Amino acid sequence: MKKRTIALVADLKLREAPDGGESRTVEGYALKFGVRSRLLCDWWDYYYEVLEPGCVTREMLDKQDIKLTMFHDRQLILARSNQGTGTLNYEVDAVGVKFWAEMPRTVDGDKALELVQRGDIAGCSFCYSTDESDSENAVSYERIKEKTETGEDILLRHVKRIDNVYDFTLAADPAYEQTTVTRREVEDAGVNLSDDDPEPKPDPDKPAEGPDPEPDPEPQPEVDADKKRETIKALKREINAITRRLT
Repeated sequence: MKKRTIALVADLKLREAPDGGESRTVEGYALKFGVRSRLLCDWWDYYYEVLEPGCVTREMLDKQDIKLTMFHDRQLILARSNQGTGTLNYEVDAVGVKFWAEMPRTVDGDKALELVQRGDIAGCSFCYSTDESDSENAVSYERIKEKTETGEDILLRHVKRIDNVYDFTLAADPAYEQTTVTRREVEDAGVNLSDDDPEPKPDPDKPAEGPDPEPDPEPQPEVDADKKRETIKALKREINAITRRLT
């Protein structure tokens, strides 16, 4: 399943201590139901995303290993809930998934506490996956009347069921949503993208052994990403025009 990350203003704050003393508990919403995301783009489709009420349940969350991190760094763990127990607490209500956790007395915990208290971190995002092929129960799309500034059609993506949640992360920029697979996720899947271990170069002073090496392939021209994107958009406009004429 493809992992997706969506962010929102999480109303992060420090929970008041019951005895009036110092509080180290940060609370907020990891996700909210019925809130439309900003305009996203996946390949050539523009769309908004909405998490429908009921797409997340307490029963599902209690089966996950969820880490509370900061700045999308999965090595920077502030709290954790594994199979429903741990230092990360949450509940599902009418608004969405609310969470709270006591920040650890570490450098990272102190930093998170200070940034939330100052208001420098105001958002939260969560990483999830679902069965994209199940249009009846998990994900569906509808075409809406709105258009982009260039006249492109816009879809509304309804997420009706989430199968897995991987982490909640405190984010400095709650307006950012990421829907592409990251380098880290590709490498986690077993594909090595590192350039740290290149092929060893032959020693020019050492006699060659075996047959002569194959000549280097001709360099391939660089792909102009902007031109490619505009070509795809133009093709899509032609397809939409043909579709409208046929209907």
